[in-house]
Amino acid sequence: MTQRLHVSVSTPARPGPVRCVRTVIRLAVVALFMASCSTGSQGGTGTVALPDKPPGIPSTPAHLVHATDPRAYYHFILGYQAEIEKDTERAIHEYSTALRGDPGSTVLKARLASLYFSIGEVVKAVRFADRVSESEVQDAATLVQMAGIFAGAGQTDKALVLYDRAIAQQPTGTDAYFSKGLLLVNLKRLDEAEASFKKGMGQAKDSPLGYYYLGRVAVEAKHYEQAISSFERAMAINQSFEPAYIALAAVYELQQQHGNAVGVYRKYLSVVNPNNRDVRQHLIRLYITDKAYAEALAELDIALAQDPDDLDAQLRVGLIYGELKDYPRAIAQLNKILAVRPGELRVRDYLGLMYEETKDYPRAIAAYEHNLTLQPAYIDGHMHMGFLQYRLKHYPEAVAHFSEAVKLNPRQPDVHLLLGLTYLQTEQYVKASQVLEEGIRYNPGNPDLHFNLGTAYDKLDRFDEVVKAMEATLRLDPHHADALNYLGYSYTERGMKIEEALSLIKRAVSLKPNNGYYVDSLGWAFFKLGQVDHALAEMKRAASLVHDDPVIYEHLGEIFLKQNQMAEAREAWLHSLELDPTNLKLIERFRAQGLGDATSDERVRQAKRRVSAERADTPKAVP
Repeated sequence: MTQRLHVSVSTPARPGPVRCVRTVIRLAVVALFMASCSTGSQGGTGTVALPDKPPGIPSTPAHLVHATDPRAYYHFILGYQAEIEKDTERAIHEYSTALRGDPGSTVLKARLASLYFSIGEVVKAVRFADRVSESEVQDAATLVQMAGIFAGAGQTDKALVLYDRAIAQQPTGTDAYFSKGLLLVNLKRLDEAEASFKKGMGQAKDSPLGYYYLGRVAVEAKHYEQAISSFERAMAINQSFEPAYIALAAVYELQQQHGNAVGVYRKYLSVVNPNNRDVRQHLIRLYITDKAYAEALAELDIALAQDPDDLDAQLRVGLIYGELKDYPRAIAQLNKILAVRPGELRVRDYLGLMYEETKDYPRAIAAYEHNLTLQPAYIDGHMHMGFLQYRLKHYPEAVAHFSEAVKLNPRQPDVHLLLGLTYLQTEQYVKASQVLEEGIRYNPGNPDLHFNLGTAYDKLDRFDEVVKAMEATLRLDPHHADALNYLGYSYTERGMKIEEALSLIKRAVSLKPNNGYYVDSLGWAFFKLGQVDHALAEMKRAASLVHDDPVIYEHLGEIFLKQNQMAEAREAWLHSLELDPTNLKLIERFRAQGLGDATSDERVRQAKRRVSAERADTPKAVP
């Protein structure tokens, strides 16, 4: 039929005999009428758009055209042909030409309104829809079409009026009831929406679409059990009704009932469409979320059998191997992807992380360097490389990459934070404070930037600013345990506001009861308050939680000393010096308390040799 129409109208611009044109029109009318019937709009079984979009515009029966100029028919046919060929611009041109020959044609105005709306020319679409709605049109389908345009343009009152006109013209149809209900859902007029859907269902008993829409209303009203019942009813009526499956699974996910959601997705793949990639991806995502990795891998095998080039599925396989700590297989999978798609930067990022997990740092560095060779301004590449160099204590290299990341995106808080931390590690406290201050200018609401700025100020002996920074951190995040502990311990060390310090530290310990450093602070605050028994209990617990912190053992020795337990104090201090043999103040205090020369102890002497070797290997600070 399409080819015959094309041959008939591929004539010079001047129309041929009227009889010939009318023959062509008759054929076009048959085709167009069949297209209109195929939408199923009168029977209510066609797909109706979701509430956030206006209903689709089905073809308008051409037998409604009453042209007074034969040329109008000719251009109408050309416009129809252009629509078939999806040439919207030419269709608009031909229908506009036809309208000049037949200015009273409601059909032409409706088609122009639909076409303009389809290309986003909303103002023009509404202008033609207005002209249609002002006419005496009695066709319910046309009224629903124009209502959809008004709804999409935000002119909801006009849309509701037209829906009611359509219902009055054809009270036994369903489209107008359902379309009106969808608009009312968007307007949050849920009771009215439910009533409209139920009236539509009164015209089509056991409509899966009707039950689906009732479920949508129930979801909006947060009546989830009612929504589940409606969606299940729609599925029972029509086991192939896809929207009900998707909506039901979404409700179960919303309620964190992942097992039920998995069951719905699996039933969909079994009953409706086993090749639906999106549904299988939802299922895989749920399995991964619930750490059901074996099930996820099984579904990924199916996905890759259906589409071996599915990069997302290939990557998920690699990610799952990584989660399972099966690093060799993860690395092999990621390298397999990169062999085909070497430009996938994020895949190579993850490959670098896998190499880090296996402590194969040269290959991790090579992966990150490769990405930066491909894209020098790749900020994530600089962040990964900088962080790895930081871990390896290659601080000059870390500074270089973090500094580049700051240049590339100065508004990202993490780049300032990591650069500041690197400067702190290299004892460049002024630079650290400057970087963190700059980060705060871009991100004043980031508590971690304020906290680390406070630690930099502490190193610079700017205590008043330390307090301000920690208080700023706690204003932004009252549960910032590090800030609570830091401020409380700072007060304790200076013998200031000890009761407030104790309160702050207790809050930190309540948030992280097994953090040995916080427990040490708590014990030290008790000690400063003279509550030695409480102090000893907490300090022993701190030592059981953290075995390699010299400060904890120094504090423990002080508490033993206070209780005249000299042997225990001596052993605690020796252990502290074994961990940090550079603590000259403790060495002197050890001697002053009559405990002998700590530096002659073999454990301390070995510790000194170890520290000397470590210093020889530590990179120098960046100038």
